[in-house]
Amino acid sequence: MAIEITEQNFQTEVLESKVPVLIDFWASWCGPCRMMGPIVEELAGELSDKVKVGKVNVDEQEALAQKFSIMSIPTFMVFKDGKSVAQEVGGRSKEDMKQFVLGNI
Repeated sequence: MAIEITEQNFQTEVLESKVPVLIDFWASWCGPCRMMGPIVEELAGELSDKVKVGKVNVDEQEALAQKFSIMSIPTFMVFKDGKSVAQEVGGRSKEDMKQFVLGNI
């Protein structure tokens, strides 16, 4: 299951994570974000041995959205060893998302 990422836990859950982290920047009013929600949750389960999955609500965590220059949502970022190594914007199929994650960890 994806975990909620906030300013308070970003350092420990993402930057200090021992495993790569996929972050989904989203908002409840965003149609494509709602479409991607179940896919992100499925991947969180399927890839739990390889990657941690987190979600950042950009309305509630504006500082994080600004820090990473999130202009469009959904935006997906992969963090590895405390650094952003990949970013994709927009909805996509589950298979495309899986390839994006696996290709960047």
